[in-house]
Amino acid sequence: MRLKKRFIWIFKRHPFLYFMRFKLLSKSTSKNLVDDLFYNKVNSLDDIPKLFFDINDEIFQDQEDASDMQKMQTIVSWLRLNITGGRGLSLSSELALKQMLNNDGGVCSDLVQIFNNFCVINNLRVKEWGITHYPFNKKFGGHSFNEVYISELNKWVMVDISHCIVFKNDKDIYLSVLEWFELNAKDNNRLSYDCFLKGMPIKVNLLDLLYKDPATIPFVILNYKNSLYDKYLDRYRGYLPVFVIHFLIYLKGKSYRYEFPLHDYKKIFDFRQFLFS
Repeated sequence: MRLKKRFIWIFKRHPFLYFMRFKLLSKSTSKNLVDDLFYNKVNSLDDIPKLFFDINDEIFQDQEDASDMQKMQTIVSWLRLNITGGRGLSLSSELALKQMLNNDGGVCSDLVQIFNNFCVINNLRVKEWGITHYPFNKKFGGHSFNEVYISELNKWVMVDISHCIVFKNDKDIYLSVLEWFELNAKDNNRLSYDCFLKGMPIKVNLLDLLYKDPATIPFVILNYKNSLYDKYLDRYRGYLPVFVIHFLIYLKGKSYRYEFPLHDYKKIFDFRQFLFS
């Protein structure tokens, strides 16, 4: 049993696979381009499985004429109240949603995956972000979060679904991802977390490790075509490791990619960093 678990870990979670994924998929981008890069550009309502529409009706059964901020907070709060989380799933979006609602797993990236689809249904522009460390750290597994365009504020707002957190400065202004990390580099005492789910504790120490550590570097995840990845994951998930499935899509030139607006990814993912970290 131990050998089996070790074998599964090697093919799913080994740091070398994490490192090589970034080497293949990363590029540096301009800060000026980031606002125009979001999930809805490559995913339409037709790309979202029917189950999401059924659950969406349940989420919004008692709410009409909601603002973008209210819609975002309603979706996030409902997901956190109905999903306990657990192991990573790496499933197609419909199967991931089913398993999470059955209390059978779900990590931050799984939550972000299904949140993206609910945003498309509710006409909310959404981006998926991740964080890594520089210098490269084999022990840091990263974290996934989102950014949603709030039309009544006329800006992008950073949100962490796992913690039901939005991010603000000392003037109580909601921050975008770039605003947060640029201010963090100057004076992180001016930054704060605001939890919008009543009764949920704010895990300040954990959030500081994720978002205020000077080693933390954000990247935006682009070109994730939900219907394409659902198709490949459903077809091959039973007998091919997930990284192989993703590599097949990469070979077809249809893969998602990681773009770094604040750092040079080549310095982050120098192979020597992996060998000697």
